Amino acid sequence: VQLQASGGGLVQAGGSLRLSCAASGRAISAYAMGWFRQAPGKEREFVAAINYSGGSTHYADSVKGRFTISRDNAKSTVYLQMNSLKPEDTAVYSCAAPDDDIWGQGTQVTVSS
Repeated sequence: VQLQASGGGLVQAGGSLRLSCAASGRAISAYAMGWFRQAPGKEREFVAAINYSGGSTHYADSVKGRFTISRDNAKSTVYLQMNSLKPEDTAVYSCAAPDDDIWGQGTQVTVSS
């Protein structure tokens, strides 16, 4: 399976963005999925995860209450709705099926103060 993230951009603090992760090659319904991010000079960090059916989600404390992960298995797409964005959310965001070590290309999110 190949993963491609999109939807990043430049937004002011307090704004919102919705990231999408489109999968090809195999249905993503077989995978638990997650979003990760990496800021310049920092290590990659976990953002959010969702199980196969979408019935269970998990978030990093830093984004809890502001970000929402969801999935549409019929469209082989995973989403990350990001609200109340902060400058410290600036990073390259990537989607992954981490349990299967499948990682996609990232999309840049820049939040200005």
